[in-house]
Amino acid sequence: MKPVFDHPWSLSPEAAAALQKELAGRVIRSGRPEKVGLVAGVDLAAGRRDGLARAAVVLLGYPDLGLRQAVTAEGTLTFPYIPGLLSFRETPLVLRAFEQVETPPDLIFVDGQGVAHPRRFGIACHLGVLFDLPTVGVAKSWLIWREVRPAEPGPNRGDRVILYARDGPVGAAVRTQPGSPPVYVSVGHRLDLEAAVEWTLACVRDHRLPEPTRLADLASRGRPPTLW
Repeated sequence: MKPVFDHPWSLSPEAAAALQKELAGRVIRSGRPEKVGLVAGVDLAAGRRDGLARAAVVLLGYPDLGLRQAVTAEGTLTFPYIPGLLSFRETPLVLRAFEQVETPPDLIFVDGQGVAHPRRFGIACHLGVLFDLPTVGVAKSWLIWREVRPAEPGPNRGDRVILYARDGPVGAAVRTQPGSPPVYVSVGHRLDLEAAVEWTLACVRDHRLPEPTRLADLASRGRPPTLW
């Protein structure tokens, strides 16, 4: 599986930020994925002792959420660690993992931000635009604290608070399990925020994270899930 669109990756931080602003105009924040039979989860683990990082992509059937394929790619991250530019650090290795994907998914979940980003172009947007597929960002923490202070959702599964910036809604704090901290859902590409939240909840089982990103996290840390 290869992107339908690509761009140079050997950029300075200033050029990368400028490209984010440009590509943010390609993000489609509307739509509702239909006939979803295959969902993907994406995550990356860095900071290993050998200096390598591992990107993981898992493919799950829907609605059973049984694992259909799990692939990884290992390599060195060459772009510096700069908050707000992590997609330029991580996406090249994620794309190498996607090259092994046999069947394109109907929906992609990314462990990271979508439009809840200073330039409205987090890694979920980046991957969504590159593949032109519906994409959801599901993050464990909130990035744009100075711009938007997240509120705490209610205590029950499915409770959510929509988070607004000056240019409109940028994400939602969503309670996926009673007693667990919320996750932060934002649009990546080709769906609206309500759909992003509902699909996130539809892919949650017994854990805080939706199954696609939970299993991708395990695979990225060298604990590959078992095919069902």
